[in-house]
Order: sequence, then structure tokens, then C-alpha cells
Amino acid sequence: MEKELVMEKKKQIPWVLTAMMGIGAAIGLWAVVALMVGLGRADWQVSEMFRQYLVAVGVIREFETLVDFYTHIKGIEYILAVGFLSTFPLFYKYVSRTKATISE
Repeated sequence: MEKELVMEKKKQIPWVLTAMMGIGAAIGLWAVVALMVGLGRADWQVSEMFRQYLVAVGVIREFETLVDFYTHIKGIEYILAVGFLSTFPLFYKYVSRTKATISE
């Protein structure tokens, strides 16, 4: 009886799940290949590849004036402030929840 249920459940696995697993595997393989190619171009130095990535996305750059630098730092500060102000109420709710007592 149990073997029949197991066999029936195995037959019920939809083809969509198999397709999703195939797509996920293809994306994972692409990510690993991209990482290996990037490391190869950076002479197998992880820190150099990370630096090149940061330069490419604009996090690391040379500023021509002090005002440009200050504007960049101020933007990062605003992002950190919004992140803190949005997560602090959740943290406070988690910390200040009441404990239930169990009576015997």
C-alpha cells in the first residue's frame, strides 16, 4: 500500500518542476563559468577581481573635487540612515516581545 502511494507521488511530479530545476542548473553553471573567467582575467587574484568589479559599478572612483567626494559620502550616509531607520523598528519589536510563562 505504501509503495503504491510512493510510486503515485513520483508520477505526480510536474514537468514544470523539472524545467525549473534545469533552468536553475543552467544559471548556476553560467555563474560558475563567469566567476572562473573573471578570475582568469584577474590572474587568479580574488582581491583584484573584486577591485575591478567595484570600479566597474562605480563604487571606487577618483573624485576631482572635494565637493564630489563629499556628495558621494553623503549619499552613502543617507542610504545607511534609511536602512537603519527601516530595520530598527523590526529589531525593537523582536527584542521587546513578551515572554510567555508556562504554569505547571
